Amino acid sequence: MFDSLLVLRLAAGDIIRIPLTDGFGANSFTTFVPDAGPCPDGIAVDGRMVYWTTMGVPSVVPGLSGEESLDYGARNGGISGAALADGSPFAVVEPGGITTGKQLCTDGAGRLYWSDREGCRISSSRVDGSDLQDLVINMPDGSKDPECVGVAVDAEAGHLYWTQKGPAKGGHGRIFRAGLTLPEGQDARSRTDIEELWQGLPEPIDLEIHQGCLYWTDRGAEPHGNTLNRAPLPAHDAKGAEPEILARGFQEAIGLAIDGDAGIAYVSELGGRILAVELHTAGESAAPRVVADLGTPLSGLAGLNSINEQQD
Repeated sequence: MFDSLLVLRLAAGDIIRIPLTDGFGANSFTTFVPDAGPCPDGIAVDGRMVYWTTMGVPSVVPGLSGEESLDYGARNGGISGAALADGSPFAVVEPGGITTGKQLCTDGAGRLYWSDREGCRISSSRVDGSDLQDLVINMPDGSKDPECVGVAVDAEAGHLYWTQKGPAKGGHGRIFRAGLTLPEGQDARSRTDIEELWQGLPEPIDLEIHQGCLYWTDRGAEPHGNTLNRAPLPAHDAKGAEPEILARGFQEAIGLAIDGDAGIAYVSELGGRILAVELHTAGESAAPRVVADLGTPLSGLAGLNSINEQQD
């Protein structure tokens, strides 16, 4: 079971640790990495090591109505790591090595996988940053949803899953699957083993795989957006089944971490909260429990337990 959560704070650019044990206030936390880089987004724990992506420094773009937006198109994202023992960061992929780092995961065998939103790709490297390779590249050909956001790995089956969220609140989100390695003689732009599993989703973001099911957060428009969803992993060449909505009413749901032993899914929001969804009682009428309300935009999160602390 998780005894704490590592959480990325976008504006503060840090990683905090929130205890889940009794005796702590709802907003109690310690700072694990005070300077995690500009706009940290995806985080993964691998043994006694922690890895995370950064989106980089955005530029401010004025809008026609006077409202400003942020453009993350500059290639200044990266990937960092730190040991749980000390939280001292080091570069895995130097800033500028990727465009906009989003969700990050590991295969448990020494490789990292991540989505690069404005880079419109899924990439992988060893945990030391070597052997960096692109696995999926969506060419800017007018596609309505080339940007990759969420990523998950089923190492046992040899499958890679990812989300393409589509335009904000656009209802064009999709989830795909392909092999963990490129087919012989093919490259990341033209691989032929990509399966489209779901389409027409509000705005799917982060993914997790647990006990034969794919879970994902969705920050799109209601009634189906701002939800936590679940569906069985489809068989080969089969489309995904209708998703089950486990919880609703999130404030821009982003990060996702599943504690299988406790039967709880933790969700972080751009709205600043972390919520817990009891999986055995989950359903559209279930009310997520607020774990913390930090009042600042949050992105990725990952669970920790005593095993992480004790490993050699």
